[in-house]
Amino acid sequence: MSERSPRCLVCGHQFDQGSKTPLVRTPAAGRTQPQVVLSIPIAIGLLAFVLLLLGGLVYFALSPSGTAAEDAELVANESATPTLSPTPETPTPTSTPQPTNTPLSYTVQALDTCGGIAFAFNIQPQDIILANALNANCGLSIGQVLSIPQPTFTPTPLATATLSELEATIAACETRSHVVQEGETLSLIALTFGVPMEAIMEWNSLTSDVAFLGQRLSIPMCERTFVGVATVTPTVAPPYPAPEPLLPANGSPFDSSSSTVTLQWSSVGALRGNEYYQVTVTDITGGQNRQTIGHVKDTTFTVPANFRPSTGQPHIFSWQVVPVAQIGVDADGLPVYIAGGPSSEMRFFSWNGGAGGGAPAATATPTP
Repeated sequence: MSERSPRCLVCGHQFDQGSKTPLVRTPAAGRTQPQVVLSIPIAIGLLAFVLLLLGGLVYFALSPSGTAAEDAELVANESATPTLSPTPETPTPTSTPQPTNTPLSYTVQALDTCGGIAFAFNIQPQDIILANALNANCGLSIGQVLSIPQPTFTPTPLATATLSELEATIAACETRSHVVQEGETLSLIALTFGVPMEAIMEWNSLTSDVAFLGQRLSIPMCERTFVGVATVTPTVAPPYPAPEPLLPANGSPFDSSSSTVTLQWSSVGALRGNEYYQVTVTDITGGQNRQTIGHVKDTTFTVPANFRPSTGQPHIFSWQVVPVAQIGVDADGLPVYIAGGPSSEMRFFSWNGGAGGGAPAATATPTP
């Protein structure tokens, strides 16, 4: 109801419009708010407290991170500082002791001896004496217990890649394989390849000069000492018999009037194109063994005049004949021969060069 209304709408009372009661405003229920009044000193104190509280919280919140940062910085500084590491010492090589086998025990039986026991255990009698402190005679008694040292086996050294001198020579040598054909002999094979028969035998570990049909041989071409000639006969005839010396008679003397000496022997058969008689004459006086060697197709040979002694004293000469075949030439171009049969028996003669003169001594011919 409005304060200016002249009548109450509920009870119908008539209000007096002439008198006015002073208006006092009463606050509406439920809208009243409390008012807090603080003095200035208290407000300042509260503000300071709040600031201190916030500062403490911030400090405690940041203090772990700060410690970690300081630690990280300290570690970084320590890492950046170079440190000297001690030089490792080179270990001194020491020999590893070889393992020793445990000695065996053996009880001496009747008729036992040190030698028999040592033989049974593959050791030396001296080993038993030393291991058991026995006397030098190794006296034993039945029932005696002996300490038997086991033999120490030396391990076989491992093979190395380094070749020995012999292995290097074999590895560097050119070889050719050859299968023995029907009718071939080692001498013919040596003739074909220009390699000495002895070298072929040694290279193939042969104990005889017999070659078998179908046998495979390794021919060491590095041992070649001559080059085969075109006149070499493809097949070799059976060995010739030994020539028989005819003239001069054995022991015949020749004085200073003989300027030459002619030697003669029996024929061994028809010689082939590359076959000869090889005559060797040797001056055996004085120990110098001067030699002259000739190769002829006939059955005679004349000793050169320059081979006559140059002194007045007689010299003793020996001579011998053997059939040979030329199989090639050596590096100097000199012919190379092989024997085609046995030699004749050796004969002798004497030759006086005459007092105060004589032909100059002959130059020795190299023996093939």
